[in-house]
Amino acid sequence: MKRNPKELDRMQRRFSRRAIVLGGVQAAFVGALATRMRYMQVEQADQFRLLAEENRINIRLIPPTRGKIYDRNGQIIGQNAPSYRIVIVREDAGDVDAVIANLSKLIPLQEEELERARTEMRRSAPFLPVTIADQVTWEDISKVAINAPALPGITPEVGLARHYPRYEDFAHVVGYVGPVSDYDLSQLSDPEPVLRIPRFQIGKVGLEAKQEEVLRGKAGAKRVEVNATGRIMRELDRQEGQAGADLQLSVDADLQQYIQARLSGESAAAVVMDCETGDLRAICSAPSFDPNLFVRGISVADYRALTEDKYRPLSNKSVQGTYPPGSTFKMITAMAALEAGVMGPSDGVYCPGYLKVGSRRFHCWKRGGHGRIDLLNSLMQSCDVYYYDMALKVGIDRISEMSRMFGLGIRHDIPMSAVAEGLAPNQDWKRTVHGQEWLVGDTANASIGQGFMLASPLQLAVMTARLATGRSVTPRLVKSIDGVEQPTGAGEALPVDMNNLNQVRRAMFAVSNDRRGTAYRSRIIEDVYRMAGKTGTSQVRNITAAERAAGVIRNEDLPWERRDHALYVCFAPYDNPKYAVSVVVEHGGGGSKAAAPVARDIILQALYGGTPPLEAYPVADRDHIKEQQLRLESDQRPKARPDEKDRA
Repeated sequence: MKRNPKELDRMQRRFSRRAIVLGGVQAAFVGALATRMRYMQVEQADQFRLLAEENRINIRLIPPTRGKIYDRNGQIIGQNAPSYRIVIVREDAGDVDAVIANLSKLIPLQEEELERARTEMRRSAPFLPVTIADQVTWEDISKVAINAPALPGITPEVGLARHYPRYEDFAHVVGYVGPVSDYDLSQLSDPEPVLRIPRFQIGKVGLEAKQEEVLRGKAGAKRVEVNATGRIMRELDRQEGQAGADLQLSVDADLQQYIQARLSGESAAAVVMDCETGDLRAICSAPSFDPNLFVRGISVADYRALTEDKYRPLSNKSVQGTYPPGSTFKMITAMAALEAGVMGPSDGVYCPGYLKVGSRRFHCWKRGGHGRIDLLNSLMQSCDVYYYDMALKVGIDRISEMSRMFGLGIRHDIPMSAVAEGLAPNQDWKRTVHGQEWLVGDTANASIGQGFMLASPLQLAVMTARLATGRSVTPRLVKSIDGVEQPTGAGEALPVDMNNLNQVRRAMFAVSNDRRGTAYRSRIIEDVYRMAGKTGTSQVRNITAAERAAGVIRNEDLPWERRDHALYVCFAPYDNPKYAVSVVVEHGGGGSKAAAPVARDIILQALYGGTPPLEAYPVADRDHIKEQQLRLESDQRPKARPDEKDRA
């Protein structure tokens, strides 16, 4: 069919227009693509080069070395010891189960550890090493190394782990470290990247936890070249981190060890404080535990044994435990009355064995009473009626104020876990906490350290140091950080009349050195080391009127948990106080029998810097003391531990 020339011309023009439009669109697309490529290759070249470099080179953190902990004489308390472990790389092992089976024929493997390792392998890349056995012995490492050809993917490694060479002696002071947990991370608003390193350890309790940032140090970093799958090909360079600071404590390790041995078999606590500087020379809680168990991962059986022990070895009784201070509080009541001027040292009170307040009788420990008695004799013989009478005249608010001045009812700032505030109650406190008005009977109870009154052994040691010196001595635990001396706790002069304080000290001296004193049997014979002290017995049960009429049941005839707590506080030498000591024996009965002998032995050990001569003790005690010294010296000798043998 022959087309019309005009129609052909029209179709040709239409095709040409479409070709031009299509060509223009293609040209625009190519132009845009070229422009974009130029923009990316030229103008953004540096940015893409950086991204490529970051994909090729990774930054890996290097865990810092944790700072060491020393006692005041340079003896090591917390250190980093070599720790041997066995790791497995899944892709190198091939048949993981078969390799593990072969490994188990050489060294003991815990099923719990194996299960944890399998879980970690499932979550990790196949080329990453996973710990399959930790804290293994050098002998086990040797076995694995010798049989390496038969154990593909298995590699022995050496690292650093925290070790406490003094074992139980410092468990409550230093605490222990452990792997970072999800809970630990949740407590931090912006956790440092180093805390996310697998099995990285931080302080969990005690000084390790309170001084974590000081001891941890700063992580280092290394640049490593990795392939497309993330495998490390080579290390390019590294920047070492900053090791944690070394801490020197105020504590004397030898004295601490002696006290732990002396308290053996008791549920008790003792604190020794330097009267001049406030240094805590010893701070003990018994029974104790081995903190190394927690570092390695404590077994269920070991943990159950600790938690089910009625003596509560995990509890730090020296700073966390609070007890009614009993008669050791009477010096505070006396100071409040003397400072207020409601009673003088020579003013007497008649003690018939009780004081009637309203319709209630408040009894003295001596059923027949002490008769006419003054300040010196009231402390020396621990008359309760004298202090009931004194407290009713001065009032609870002044007694509470005096308590705080001497270090009770306040939380002392030392880097240990769960440091208790104690309680020095007043009228406002009871109104706020209990919604009740303060009663006159509450004042009578508080005057002899009972009722609402609570104090820790640390607070009682502070109180005694302040009574001995007349200064606001405060406790210091960290002596230096990386060799830099920390401020002492010498304190300023207390705003009290020194004549009144001297009267109280004189009465405390009589407690230990007068034949009628409650602690006379636990006196020090050596003249230059004579001590002043005060016994205390804090009641833990109510004595009914019927029991009192029939005769109060002796502590020895009661179940252990219903017996009274025994307390004793002292300082020596009397003329130039060097140390203040507090001792609490839970459910020990009378303070003069259970706590005073312990405190006497401790303060002599501190004063002599070692085993004191028998001449410092009363003649009647020397045979017993000699046997005790021999036994304690044997208990303090280093004993071989399984993990020590493993490190040898």
